[in-house]
Amino acid sequence: MGHSSVKDCIKSATGVNSFAIIPMLCFIARSITKFMATKVETKTRELCEALLEEIQTGGIRSRIDTFLADAGARGQYEKVMNQGQALQEKQQQGQELSPAEIAAFEGERDALLKNPVASAFLDAQEQMHELQSTVQRSVGKTIELGRIPAADELTEGSCGQGCGCHH
Repeated sequence: MGHSSVKDCIKSATGVNSFAIIPMLCFIARSITKFMATKVETKTRELCEALLEEIQTGGIRSRIDTFLADAGARGQYEKVMNQGQALQEKQQQGQELSPAEIAAFEGERDALLKNPVASAFLDAQEQMHELQSTVQRSVGKTIELGRIPAADELTEGSCGQGCGCHH
């Protein structure tokens, strides 16, 4: 027998309207977690610690900090991001981009990618994105499948709804 909503499921299982029981369950859950961390909370904390360790030991943090300390690289990055956004908005409005606009953007982008500080920052950003995507994909697939997914199940599709990377 399927239930059309969580509310119906709770009412069916308990005989109590979900609007009455959910606040009570939330109160009980908050009360319990004040005194004892759940296994999920403990494991989540361990995951966060592992992620921070990866960010530190993988050099991600130092590359980000180096970039943030370099005003020239930051300015160059902001200029390229602003140019890219302006060109994208222009296209979305149905306006055609001129060859000069495209060439100017590509020139700025190429110069940014040749800047070692900016390039290292962009690589660090990509690594951060990959870490986040891996965690989201693993947790999402586990919940979806009701079990730990096999490695090949984690490589199917993109890294998340709306990402558009299609890897």
